[in-house]
Amino acid sequence: MKLKQLEGLLGDLEQFSNPKVEFEQYPTGPHIASRMLFTAENSYGDITDKVVADFGCGCGTLSAAAALLDAASVIGFDIDPESLETATLNAEELEVEIDFVQCDITKLELKGLIVDTVVMNPPFGTRKKGADMEFLSAAMKVASKAVYSLHKTSTREGGFA
Repeated sequence: MKLKQLEGLLGDLEQFSNPKVEFEQYPTGPHIASRMLFTAENSYGDITDKVVADFGCGCGTLSAAAALLDAASVIGFDIDPESLETATLNAEELEVEIDFVQCDITKLELKGLIVDTVVMNPPFGTRKKGADMEFLSAAMKVASKAVYSLHKTSTREGGFA
């Protein structure tokens, strides 16, 4: 799949109708999502035929991108049931298979499931300092091959990530 095609498909996805501040919910735009997943696949081979987990999947944009890039399986994890409803509708609209699991990523225990790649656009830690690092720590414990994560530099000491 070409980058522009992927971005176009992601641009049609439903986003949060009422983002929850306590979860630091914000949409992952199609431009950055398509480039992140396209690069993960085309530069490193980390998506196609891999088991991909999307931590804090929200409306499922990164999950959908992984599925569209032919991941072997995709699992989206989020604490918010309303987000998971939207993510499920998005997957159905794109006619891709994604499993969604409601859970708290910081308490995630995957028994027997091997995850190759974790992708995520975690809470930046603007409401709860270090929230993004909790997601990153969980991802590093789960991913057997790679972790791709978006972060906000202003939440880091010294302004860098």
